[in-house]
Amino acid sequence: MTFHSAISYARREAPTRSLRSVEYDLLAQVTQRLRTAWADRATDFPALVRAVTDNTQLWSTLASDVALPGNGLPQALRARLFYLYEFTAKHSRAVLDDKASVEVLADINMAVMRGLRGDGGGK
Repeated sequence: MTFHSAISYARREAPTRSLRSVEYDLLAQVTQRLRTAWADRATDFPALVRAVTDNTQLWSTLASDVALPGNGLPQALRARLFYLYEFTAKHSRAVLDDKASVEVLADINMAVMRGLRGDGGGK
């Protein structure tokens, strides 16, 4: 299921859910898949490829959204999220080339999830 179709499906099935909660759930799901696939990479590399690809696609969708002129987020936050997309795309290639771990990707997702929950302040 793609990020866009997941959001569309969630909107039809649960109109009272906020987009923020849908984004949180998608990040949580892909983060869990990244960690599980990383742990099993020696025996199921295709699962790692799928999880990394799904994470990259999710970030690509987020980047497309923050790049839209009508996006209501503050400009500085939009710029940071777009930078995170660029970083995750580059780091994902390194993971698939067996030159990096998924932990940084999972950490980024978790930080964004904290922000979506409203407890991402001060570091």
